[in-house]
Parts: sequence; C-alpha cells; structure tokens
Amino acid sequence: MTYHLAGDSTVADPKPDELPLSGWGGFLGRYVEDAVRNHAFGGATTETFLAERWLPLLDGVEPGDTVLIQFGHNDQKEPELLAARGGYTARLRGMVEDVRSRDAHAILCTSPERRWFDGERITPTHGDYPDAVRDLAEQLGVPLIDLTVLTTWLYEDLGPAASKDLFCHFAPGEHPVWPAGKEDDTHFHERGATRIAAYVARAVRAIERADGNLPARGLELMG
Repeated sequence: MTYHLAGDSTVADPKPDELPLSGWGGFLGRYVEDAVRNHAFGGATTETFLAERWLPLLDGVEPGDTVLIQFGHNDQKEPELLAARGGYTARLRGMVEDVRSRDAHAILCTSPERRWFDGERITPTHGDYPDAVRDLAEQLGVPLIDLTVLTTWLYEDLGPAASKDLFCHFAPGEHPVWPAGKEDDTHFHERGATRIAAYVARAVRAIERADGNLPARGLELMG
C-alpha cells in the first residue's frame, strides 16, 4: 500500500537549498509504515495540479492505496475560476472520483491555517474554503482531516511567541536563499512540518481503524 499526496507548498517535500522550510508531506514517511509518494508542489492550485501532476499521480495508484488531497491556499487567490463552492470543489470532486475509479481511497484535508494572531486568537484566513471541503467530504462520504481546526488549536495553545518556532522566520544573513531575512507565517519550519505530519499520520490511523474498507495498519509514531 502507498500513500499519495496531492497539494501545495504546505504539503510539498523540502527543497535541499531551502531547508528547514518544508511542507508536512516531506516528513510523513517518518510516521507511517508504508511508502509515501509526494507530488505536492509550491504554488499549486487544484487547476494547476490537475494540469501538471494529477495524471502522473494516478498512474502510480494501485487498488487499496490512499490519496490525501489538500488545496486551498492558492485556490483562494483565483476566486473567479476556483471559487470555494464552484471550480475548487468541482475539481476536488473530480479527484475523488478518479481515485475511487482506481479502487483506491481518497482523504480530503482542509488547509493548515496561517499564523495570523489578533491578540491571543488566530484570525481565519481561508474564508469559505475549509467549510466547502467539509461539506464536500460529507456529501461524498470521504474521510476528512481538518488541518484548519488542528493548526488553529495548536497555534493558540502555544501562543504568539512559541508558535513562531513552527514557521520560517530568519534574520538577515541567517539563510542564503533569503539574505535579507524572512518573516513567513504560512510555510513551516521542519519543526512545524514534523508536528503536522505526525498529526496527519495519527488521523490516517484513526480513519483506517474506523473504516472497514481501509486496512488498520497500526502506524507507529515518533514523539
């Protein structure tokens, strides 16, 4: 069995010259027993992923595999083509149908929240997109991993200061790719990516145990 990942930069593998910046998919393999094929890439929308990576992903999907699908960060920047209740969910629906046609299992994920604090509370930044995914998952009978809720809780639990360590904040001269420094509350430091990956693995394990159509694999988690 293989896990296949479709998503944007918050899911993508790290680029060697950009470490410690990474998406959570780059560390999922630490927490699952089976192979992980990560097709996610920076800037991806449902539209660009379908055009550039979806067919190669599907070509590798075997019966019984699981495909985790997470978009929204970039789709919300194209509200006419990829409206939450329009092109965005239509494309997600098509992805789920394609996965099922391979006798494989789809799992939808809402987007990790951005670390935008207003006092001690996180400001939601994805509009209707998370609710659209939640509703689509219910309509299609697809398992959902709600990373919007999970990350909002995580950041607020840590607080404005400690939660900063989950993200890529570099002082001038600290990283060669960003010599002027970087203040990024969207993209994870590997510390944050590993925490989200561990949570995704736990969620997948719970889904597998709850669904008789998915194998209970007893995934071992670190930390």
